[in-house]
Amino acid sequence: MFGKPPPQDPIEAFLSWLAEAEAREPRDATAMTLATVGEDGMPSARMVLLKGADARGFVFYTNLESRKGRHLLAHPKAALVFHWKSLNRQVRLEGEVEPVTDAEADTYFASRPRDSRIGAWASAQSRPLAGRFELEKKVAEYALKYAVGDIPRPPYWSGFRLKPRQIEFWQEGMFRLHDRLVYYRDGDSWRTERLYP
Repeated sequence: MFGKPPPQDPIEAFLSWLAEAEAREPRDATAMTLATVGEDGMPSARMVLLKGADARGFVFYTNLESRKGRHLLAHPKAALVFHWKSLNRQVRLEGEVEPVTDAEADTYFASRPRDSRIGAWASAQSRPLAGRFELEKKVAEYALKYAVGDIPRPPYWSGFRLKPRQIEFWQEGMFRLHDRLVYYRDGDSWRTERLYP
């Protein structure tokens, strides 16, 4: 996995692994499982896409009124898992989440394909849908409404940044003797620990 001593900065190590995954993973190297905690205390997980990673944290976007959006606003803690099968690697993160700034959300929203921006207006994400026609009708309504000019970001659409306090790198080993290296945030720095497989 990593040499001795391991890299001091787990974010740089992650970005290096991500670059390898983007070169070799056949689809969506940025796909990650996002686990949240619901109002009833039960965990809930789903796949989302990473849209940015740096020293400040790991960013993803969603409808704030969706199930995950409501979970994160009520309980601002989450876990992420990246699994790159082609590389036999996994990265797990845990930490607190915070909303991205309006400027960040506006910039990312404006970069999305036009149809995706229309879809953000048309979808009442995670709420009951009577049938596909209902969704298609809403898409047509918003496509007509925003036929000309810019499509603004819906007030209920934004993003979150997970600020990791723990990052685990996992590399598959022969005979299930995997390598596991965990980084724990310690103030402004990180400490590491190796784990049994």
